[in-house]
Amino acid sequence: MLKDIVEFLSKKKMLFKSMSQISPKELGSRKRLQIYLAVDMSNYYNIIIYISKKSRFIQKDAKDLIDLHNRVERLKDIIIKKRILLIDTPICSKAKGMLIEEGWRVFEK
Repeated sequence: MLKDIVEFLSKKKMLFKSMSQISPKELGSRKRLQIYLAVDMSNYYNIIIYISKKSRFIQKDAKDLIDLHNRVERLKDIIIKKRILLIDTPICSKAKGMLIEEGWRVFEK
């Protein structure tokens, strides 16, 4: 899965020096998603979250995602410059708008 994510992001001209996976359990979450912390070529931290589920992604899920981002920053004691969501499920337009307003880049696969 990591290889697919890297290839997809490289097509979008996003290259990273390093990438490590963070378990949702480390953050106290029971969500079924994949969280990656990446360092780009400018030495900025990026968070990449991949979600694939059967049900629709709604505003409540978007709020949970923003909360997860804040937990990662506190856990690793870093400031995340860019936030990227790769989603392979239908997304509510209000949830997408909320994420974009918060500075997220949303890519629907």
